[in-house]
Amino acid sequence: MKKHGKKYLETLKLIEPQRTYAPEEAIDLAKKTSFTKFDATVELHLRLGVDPRHADQQVRGVALLPNGLGKQVRVLVFAQGEAERIASEAGADYAGGDELIKKIEGEWFDFDVAIATPEMMGKVGRLGKLLGRRGLMPNPKSGTIVPANDLPRVVRDARKGRIEFRVDRSGQLHVALGKVSFAEDKLLENLATAVDAVVKAKPSGAKGQYVRNVTLTTSMGPGIKMDIPRTLGLAASSG
Repeated sequence: MKKHGKKYLETLKLIEPQRTYAPEEAIDLAKKTSFTKFDATVELHLRLGVDPRHADQQVRGVALLPNGLGKQVRVLVFAQGEAERIASEAGADYAGGDELIKKIEGEWFDFDVAIATPEMMGKVGRLGKLLGRRGLMPNPKSGTIVPANDLPRVVRDARKGRIEFRVDRSGQLHVALGKVSFAEDKLLENLATAVDAVVKAKPSGAKGQYVRNVTLTTSMGPGIKMDIPRTLGLAASSG
């Protein structure tokens, strides 16, 4: 069993273990129970009523958080020729073809988002194992394989706070919502957008209750159980 430090145990006293909190209360508590010296990340964790082993129960999607994530997002674009020029002018940190592929094959991963034009996927495909296990592989479902004329928008979105989410093998989903230093209303807006995206990503094969458990936490902080109906109610308000 994991042993927790004194600061963690002190903050844990602020949370009533049998209670589920409204979104606004959970955000307030998350800020109060964050004890790290750095500006911690606020995270949303959901347990879903799906079995990811079945293709029709996969949950995957994208959300553009209105208030960003509070960090510099490094964007890489696989492109050549005119598309490479467009990506660079759009603000991509790295843009190119064979030279970037070779660097990544040498275990270089100094970027947070990877985007590609369709023409590059024949070459980028061989990076599947390296990028896939880090959640960095360009994919049409996540909107990261786009034609050259769409690169400015996608690069801009990635910089703003575009997040990708995907259910893991245990049926859980994890989403970053921003930083503890964010104002509560900004975190609530980001939370509403993320919840809305997860609700809309409900797969056709999901049976019974879709969202089984919702928890808010911060980097190294304790989990705060959230009231499911009130949290899902945010989805309607964000739409």
